Amino acid sequence: MAHTIVIFGASGDLTSRKLIPALYELSRKGRLPEGTRIVGTSRTEYTDESWRAELADSTAKFVGDRFSEENWQNFAPAIHYLPGDIEQADSFQRLAAYLDELEESQPATRVYYLSTAPRFYQPAAAHLGAANMAEESRAPRRIVIEKPFGTDLDSARQLNEAVHKVFAEHQVYRIDHYLGKETVSNILAFRFANTIFEPVWNRNYIDHVQITAAEEVTIGHRAGFYETAGVLRDMFQNHLMQLFTLTAMEAPARFEADSVRDEKVKVLRAVRPMREEDVVASTVRGQYRSYRDEPNVDRRSNTSTFGAVKLSVDNWRWQGVPFYLRSLKASSCRTTQIVIQFRQPPHLMFDTESVKTFEANRLILQIQPAEGIQLQFQTKVPDAGMKLRMTDLDFRFRTKFAGDLPEAYQRLLLDVMQGDASLFSRSDEVELAWGIIDPIQRVWDSSSAPPLGLYAEGDWGPVTSTAWMQQQGRQWFDLCPVLH
Repeated sequence: MAHTIVIFGASGDLTSRKLIPALYELSRKGRLPEGTRIVGTSRTEYTDESWRAELADSTAKFVGDRFSEENWQNFAPAIHYLPGDIEQADSFQRLAAYLDELEESQPATRVYYLSTAPRFYQPAAAHLGAANMAEESRAPRRIVIEKPFGTDLDSARQLNEAVHKVFAEHQVYRIDHYLGKETVSNILAFRFANTIFEPVWNRNYIDHVQITAAEEVTIGHRAGFYETAGVLRDMFQNHLMQLFTLTAMEAPARFEADSVRDEKVKVLRAVRPMREEDVVASTVRGQYRSYRDEPNVDRRSNTSTFGAVKLSVDNWRWQGVPFYLRSLKASSCRTTQIVIQFRQPPHLMFDTESVKTFEANRLILQIQPAEGIQLQFQTKVPDAGMKLRMTDLDFRFRTKFAGDLPEAYQRLLLDVMQGDASLFSRSDEVELAWGIIDPIQRVWDSSSAPPLGLYAEGDWGPVTSTAWMQQQGRQWFDLCPVLH
């Protein structure tokens, strides 16, 4: 069956920077389903030809050496454009007629991609319903919604209710590009396709887990968004929660969408709820020192650009194993990583000096910038008695597999077309994640909030974060990417 991808907000940055380059790459590799059409719509008055010309330039810029004029000429005829206003019902009536004509009344799977500001999600869904564009009697109809999916639990529920008035849950694909990264998918392969790791993936052998998303960049000119979001809404509710559930979930009976998402939901349900005093004791917040000097930032702003949260999972596998989630802007480097810190051996028989500096085994799953895995373990130093030293084994995607790793949107767009929702969030998953973050955000916004620690650009957060971990007998894994 042919596919039609309709991109709302087609003149925006996401379309030119990510969506069209991803579709071009799928076409270049021969993976784009035959007969796929791409229809852009926005208020900008493009024609097919003028939009294709602009996209040729932007795609060449973003795919680099993989762009060729021949491949583009093969791909470009699939691109079409229809001006329209997402807030006007009659634009959807025109779009429906245009799509019927383009598809020549033949059944085609349609994907409606909302590459728009979040405030347009609800009216877009309503207008699609009013134009009878979500009805599936002849072919599948799917809607893709970018994050943020709500700004808190109440708004997420309202958005779910509005979307579900038009689309059934199986038609809704809530996209988080982190889940399209190869190393994120590899978490499941690593855990459930290797017998040697599953027996130690529990409270008996793991001391704690650290999940860190650090960015070198400051907020720059994004104050309009960041002042109302902060680090919890920006990174925790979506990216970090997704990595957390994949790390902590049980093995699904089958690798299919509902089975995978059922297990992720079970993890979120098992997270111990936080009261006000728990938030104060189990979270740290911070702000880089020059944040208040950024354009359009309130000079008295208490918005957090650093956050650390300790989660407890009350189930058989993880009882007593804390999960530390951390994110920050203006770090010394860009890295997203999951650190599995194993317990110390029950008894060390080696010399005193080695015992003093001994580090337990550590497994690092590096999501970006260089995707891979590192296992750290102790070995004997040659010709030095029984002195021990940490050594590592590395796996790098780029060195083990030929070719460039695909961008996350390639995998995710192909999954949408094929109807595979395994890497997309379900409505209950989104609401449960907000249910964990909302109580923290409320306390951080109140007079009971933990102190706002300041840190210099290039640091790993405020000193209060380091002290907080030391009080628990642990330390942060503050290293820039271990793999390059």
